[in-house]
Amino acid sequence: MTSKHALIDRFVHMFFVVFGACIVAVALRLFLVPNDIIDGGVVGISMIVSALTGWSLALLLFVFNVPFLYIAYKQMGSKFAFVSLIGMTVMSVCAGLLSTQKPITDDPLLATVYGGILLGVGVGLVIRYSGAVDGADIVAILISKKTALSVGEIIMMMNAALMVSAGFVFGWDRAMYSCIAFFIAHKVIDLVVEGFQQSRSVWIVSAHHAQLGVAISSQLGRTVTYFDAEGGYTGTHKRVILCVITRLEEAKLKAIVEQIDAEAFYTIG
Repeated sequence: MTSKHALIDRFVHMFFVVFGACIVAVALRLFLVPNDIIDGGVVGISMIVSALTGWSLALLLFVFNVPFLYIAYKQMGSKFAFVSLIGMTVMSVCAGLLSTQKPITDDPLLATVYGGILLGVGVGLVIRYSGAVDGADIVAILISKKTALSVGEIIMMMNAALMVSAGFVFGWDRAMYSCIAFFIAHKVIDLVVEGFQQSRSVWIVSAHHAQLGVAISSQLGRTVTYFDAEGGYTGTHKRVILCVITRLEEAKLKAIVEQIDAEAFYTIG
């Protein structure tokens, strides 16, 4: 039974890696590339080289990513490298198959917004299911494991110079569109990788701690824990509430606190 579940789990992982890689190819070929809007990382470098030389984008996407697959194999293991190889291969093949298709829109703003969203969803799915379709993603994942920065934040910092290069190749208006698409994509990446249900810890200091605790439990369905504390300046005794919520519950919790005790101090981490 365990082996059956493991097999199903692997199938689900590979399905989303392949699906995500296909979405990336659609974003590139049907939105971004026809409108001279680039992405960052190896994908962005491939787009610039393809525009300057006329070489196949699909081929460049794969060839430029090969060195990073070796890094992935050495630093993150054979499983991650294999999944990334599948993702990169599917992305390159799909990009080649879609090369003759007409773009969905020639409006640069629409291409920027929808291309950025699709790109973020595709890359985010591959990363969430233990793979990568861009060598820069592999480097970002390695760095994110050793720092407090998210994958999206690291990639944005790594590709600032690439956006400037796009200005010289495609024009500064397209470079600015590229920055917008890039920002959208990597915000979406963080959302897909972390998920809407990412947990957050909340600490609340309030004179109405008992009423707040009951409201949080009844309205959010979250249990609370009380701690005894002492004010550092006044030395007065205080009660601190600790609870864990999801990202989607954050606005509701703030409303509860404001309604019961507008003077309460709280922090969300």
